[in-house]
Amino acid sequence: MKPFTTGGSAEYRVITFESVTKRFPDGTVAVDDLSLEIPAGKITVLVGPSGCGKTTTLRMINRMIDPTSGTITVDGQNVLDVDPPTLRRRIGYVIQQGGLLPHRTIVDNVATVPFLLGHDKKKARSDAMALLERVGLPAAFAKRYPHQLSGGQQQRVGVARALAADPPVMLMDEPFSAVDPVVRKGLQDEFLRLQTELHKTIVLVTHDIDEAVKLGDLVCVMEVGGRIGQFDTPERLLAAPSDAFVEEFLGADRGVRRLSFVGSDGLDLDTARVVTSGTSANTWRLLVDAAGRPEGWLAPGSSDGPQPAGRVFTVGRDSLRAALDSSVLNPSGDAIGVDSDGKVLGLAGHDQITGALRARTHEPSAEPATEPSGGSSGGSSTEPSAARSQPSPAGAGE
Repeated sequence: MKPFTTGGSAEYRVITFESVTKRFPDGTVAVDDLSLEIPAGKITVLVGPSGCGKTTTLRMINRMIDPTSGTITVDGQNVLDVDPPTLRRRIGYVIQQGGLLPHRTIVDNVATVPFLLGHDKKKARSDAMALLERVGLPAAFAKRYPHQLSGGQQQRVGVARALAADPPVMLMDEPFSAVDPVVRKGLQDEFLRLQTELHKTIVLVTHDIDEAVKLGDLVCVMEVGGRIGQFDTPERLLAAPSDAFVEEFLGADRGVRRLSFVGSDGLDLDTARVVTSGTSANTWRLLVDAAGRPEGWLAPGSSDGPQPAGRVFTVGRDSLRAALDSSVLNPSGDAIGVDSDGKVLGLAGHDQITGALRARTHEPSAEPATEPSGGSSGGSSTEPSAARSQPSPAGAGE
């Protein structure tokens, strides 16, 4: 068995919970007989209502909290056999609002763990500068202090600091909850982009099911009392909730969320109503310019000028959820499908979108795999990748 080390890039990736229980001194059971295998190189999201034990579960991995019973292993080694400070230096940890040291500059905040590991300070700061750039912060921020940064910028620094020792495992506790929705979306997208490059084993806690299905390769819905309601891929979680609790937690609009995992490449697009001139007609038509880009909608029987075109979606890149969003935001009820250059390829109404969903749902390739596997996370789109191939987790269930 390989020991934990305090430096280098040794890989300790698979995290296993075997009959883990956490009972606090007052008798509260936060986690109850939890068995769960978190696969290598994937983003696993723990989600559930307040009091379900998700943060306790996360913090037992790096021994911020020790289990009452059961075993937690990282690549086969019991975490209780590792000195807590040593363990934590090998596991990245990101919390709400970054948790930065207020008296240290940004570059020194990022280099905190390398400093503790005894790395050369000049090299540690050089590596920290590279990490700041990687998470989208300019070099000019290096000499600033945390209070001089916005909430979103502080979160980026927190991610950079967690990556500074190149840990194979990262724990993230509500990392994007303390910022506004626009900043949060940008941070989520940046996080997914980084994961496609880094392939870390990431465990992320959130209370937001939309965030869970966007970020997670696997999602573990936890019930109050620290039990597993369902552990599955986002797509199968939305398609087939295991019980009434999971179904209620996912919400009434889980069908719309499910569209995020179905690609738009199979849509039957209408090109007959895409026109280059404003001739009279009894149906909605989309007027395009000489380059084929949308100029506006021509209403049925109207001689008025075109109405503004709403949102478009990129055929083959965006999901059916983006297509549905486009259809809702256009006055005709049609989605505008464009290519990567913005040229209109055709229109899709609700019937085409639901037809494409039914067709894709019944494809043989939609059948789930039966075993977990390692590998990289999905893409960096602004919503869950429709083409994301997801494994079936082991150890599902209570």
